[in-house]
Amino acid sequence: MIGVIGGSGLASPTLPGDATIEYPATPYGPTSGPVVVTRHRRGSVAFISRHGPGMRIPPHRVNHRANIWALTHSGALRIIALSSVGSLKMSIRPGTFVVPDDYVAFWDIPTYYEEETKHITPTVDARLRRVLLSAARKVRTQAAPRGVYVQATGPRLETKAEIAFFRTIGDVVGMTIASEATLAAEIGVPYAALCSVDNYAHGITQKALEFEEIRAMQKKNASVSEAVLGAALEALQ
Repeated sequence: MIGVIGGSGLASPTLPGDATIEYPATPYGPTSGPVVVTRHRRGSVAFISRHGPGMRIPPHRVNHRANIWALTHSGALRIIALSSVGSLKMSIRPGTFVVPDDYVAFWDIPTYYEEETKHITPTVDARLRRVLLSAARKVRTQAAPRGVYVQATGPRLETKAEIAFFRTIGDVVGMTIASEATLAAEIGVPYAALCSVDNYAHGITQKALEFEEIRAMQKKNASVSEAVLGAALEALQ
């Protein structure tokens, strides 16, 4: 079974087959929403929407520990995440995609090891990254094969000064992927993300950053995200 986490760019992809809706109780509190389990070719997919039904949960309130726990306890052995990001580099244009190979996170990263000292080395799974990149090529969309994801806290967008710093260490900025990747690494579940570039981050260009424009690009990129996800699932099953 493959776990899929939907983001603000693609909150609910179309999954084939009859779905089973699960409302798991977790040791970490409520999940963002139900886990939707469906058959896909020779395997299964367990899907959860990161921000919940109706996109009601802001990024700083997402219960990542519950979401990752719920997917793995539904049977997911690998996790693919979908995410909307802002570009920190002029060369990474809105309307394209990035499959990060690393990430930076300075604030409030969740852990499953609140009561013990257990160090893990965070990684983004190389095989899942290759699958996503191959899937992007299959559907003829542009996806950067490498990139550093910088996680901010949200829910506000970043200041120009923050972006000026972030661009010295990263390629795209978002609010969720580093938390999920860290938790997946803690429990030994391979994890990778397909990031939809929906805007230039604050101050990268002279144009004022408008949230309505970000939402418009998210909607435009959603169908491509779904196509890449579909091709990746086919390759994995």
